[in-house]
Amino acid sequence: MTETEPSTHANKPSNTWLQTLKMYAEPASLRMLSLGFSAGLPLLLVFGTLSFWLREAGIDRTTIGFLSWVGLAYGFKWVWSPLVDRMPIPWLTRRLGRRRSWLLLSQAVIMVALGCMAMTDPQVALAPVVWCAVAVAFASATQDIALDAFRIESADVQHQAALAATYQTGYRLAMIWSGAGALWIAARAEVPAAVAGAPAPYQHGPWQIAYVVMALSMLPGVLTVLLSREPMPAFIAPSKGISQWLQGALLAPFADFLKRYRWRAALILALIASYRISDVVMGIMANPFYVDMGYTKDEVAAVTKVYGVIMTLVGAFLGGALALRMGVMRVLMVGAALSAATNMLFAWLSTRGHDVTALIWVVSADNLASGIASSAFIAYLSSLTNVQYSATQYALFSSMMLLLPKFVAGFSGKYVDAFGYADFFSATSLLGLPVLLLVWLASRLQTPARRSPQNPPNPD
Repeated sequence: MTETEPSTHANKPSNTWLQTLKMYAEPASLRMLSLGFSAGLPLLLVFGTLSFWLREAGIDRTTIGFLSWVGLAYGFKWVWSPLVDRMPIPWLTRRLGRRRSWLLLSQAVIMVALGCMAMTDPQVALAPVVWCAVAVAFASATQDIALDAFRIESADVQHQAALAATYQTGYRLAMIWSGAGALWIAARAEVPAAVAGAPAPYQHGPWQIAYVVMALSMLPGVLTVLLSREPMPAFIAPSKGISQWLQGALLAPFADFLKRYRWRAALILALIASYRISDVVMGIMANPFYVDMGYTKDEVAAVTKVYGVIMTLVGAFLGGALALRMGVMRVLMVGAALSAATNMLFAWLSTRGHDVTALIWVVSADNLASGIASSAFIAYLSSLTNVQYSATQYALFSSMMLLLPKFVAGFSGKYVDAFGYADFFSATSLLGLPVLLLVWLASRLQTPARRSPQNPPNPD
């Protein structure tokens, strides 16, 4: 088998900067902008924005930390990814195709579950909110499976970095809306406090309005699915019975990955499992931190969900462009180092009290680093897949990316209660140090290039 460095040489064409930037205006890239918005919208509504809502409703930090395990749905999506990869949905798949039918179904479930969350007050009954959040997370994870396959099958390897960047742009725009937008809507809908200048007491009505608006905000993604064309599917040999179907849909994608990478698969999976650990663990306590430090909804919306996300977009485009010019592994290393380092800024911020200027600088630096790391990481994961099993293999990679971090993050509330925010943020920064070693080791290894049906493996 011909072997090349993963996502490095293939991503270093001798294009001019103008030719590189033109990739962002291609139809496939613009579709990913809208679909990225659809993918990014549910995330904060069951994590960041929800944690702000719950903390304002008086839910303790330990409970909020454990509720972050709702996100394990994203970590286990590889379990049902073979179904999304191969199983048709009655009536719908015949009319829309394999990828678009699953996208549309998952988007519909997200909209319904968000609407149900809006109707429930966590201060009165927490369990229904949790179950609705679980439904949103599972449907969102299913949407991610289908969308990742849709993206990978829509362009060749050299265009994956550009698609990843526009996907991240749409994703982060959705995070502005589901973060800043939801907080802004809730703040505008609040009944003013009886005493001028005093903070308004907790009110469920504003959050109800905000979540209904968020549910309706899934409609652009729905329209994009309906108006898009189904990508050309990879050739799949027909099977004869359930055993052959299970072999082709469940076992073959994992066997293919292990066969191509052999012992190197362990290193690759270790890198994938830990690359975003410092960011994910820190992020669970970010919104409770803002509430406890006395920041208002408007301040959090303006700073963390607008300025911060804009810097993430800058980082995403910068990361995508640098990956095309320099190679993914170099940018992967830079992103890992910056992500770990910027967590220390939050430890410093915790000593400043209510300081909006400091918040702007810290959040901007953190999100710039996150954008660079995300674009490079998505391109790296895409380069590892065989397009014949794109949905299942990418779901495995992106699931492992979240499984360990989300599990560790569940204990974040207990850690903060025991040691305080400054020690917590410092500890999350140290979690990123082993990642640097893993990126360096992965960059030193020669691994197989992604195969396509037109580029089958050498039987020797």
